[in-house]
Amino acid sequence: MDTYKCSTSYNSLEELVKDNNVDAVGIFTDGPLHVQHVVESMKHGKHCISAVPAAYGSMKEAHTLKRTVEKYGLSYMMAETGYYQQTTISARKMYEEGKFGDLYYCEAEYQHPGLEVLYTENGKRTWRYGMAPMHYPTHSSSQLIGVTGERLVNVTCLGWGDDDPILKDNAYDNPFWNGSAMFTTDRGHAFRMNVWWRGAHRGCERAQWIGNKMSLYTQSSTGAPPVIVRSGKQTEKDDAGFERTMAEFEEYKVPEYWATDMLPEPLRHKSGHEGSHTFLTHEFISAITHDRLPTVNVYEALAYTVPGIVAHESALKGGEPMDIPDFDGAQYKRARAKS
Repeated sequence: MDTYKCSTSYNSLEELVKDNNVDAVGIFTDGPLHVQHVVESMKHGKHCISAVPAAYGSMKEAHTLKRTVEKYGLSYMMAETGYYQQTTISARKMYEEGKFGDLYYCEAEYQHPGLEVLYTENGKRTWRYGMAPMHYPTHSSSQLIGVTGERLVNVTCLGWGDDDPILKDNAYDNPFWNGSAMFTTDRGHAFRMNVWWRGAHRGCERAQWIGNKMSLYTQSSTGAPPVIVRSGKQTEKDDAGFERTMAEFEEYKVPEYWATDMLPEPLRHKSGHEGSHTFLTHEFISAITHDRLPTVNVYEALAYTVPGIVAHESALKGGEPMDIPDFDGAQYKRARAKS
């Protein structure tokens, strides 16, 4: 309150939402409480921006969130940082300009070893204790859906776990530290996604977008810089002596979009998660004031979130292929088709 000059505080969300001077609420509470808190806020006429994921591990919650937003007609946005990371903005611009050609494959992964430090607080288990990796998919799924607008329609997923007591006793009956999934998109493209909590790997949020004309690789977990690869015109011989096309590589310097007129001047400063936080703030408020859907609206948010819920079910069934339900509203589908 001292830092941000806030003169008013509340003892609970239930008290806050009754304040008629409050127009919008930021839901940055425990993951399993997001939908409950959005419902409570919208019942009292409040717009909502929610932390990720939109719904936590439950198809029932996903349906509840969609029905709530449609019922009250208020603005809902999920604060997915992946959509506004500077490399993702680059990929989206390249896609819109047709530079990839046919972007037929994408992969993304979220490696976050060491999360156990957040599993307990003051000797008590937090909501993160034993969390299923695929129930936290949006940092990765946003890298494809937030660039091309595709929907994930089918998945097969494998999980990995060990004999750690955390995986034997948690609120989610989750036996996995890591999840690795292969998705099919509604355009017949392939998308691979990894969400890993444990193993001999370095933490990262990374993606690569592969097209027949050009590809973009973000910075790797080993520190290699972002790279653009273009289909080459020259040829070379491989180690077996066969001739092949030689690709053209160039290091890609990611623009600092946060420092441009993409943001109003007071928000042009470097923020967390690769410059995304100020973009999220601006987009939510701009969408409300201009009475339009925000970029990561409820339909986009569920398109990012629900595939992870289904992927976890696939992993529990040993990688059984599973269809992913469509949560887009009819009006939203028509708008997407026109665009």
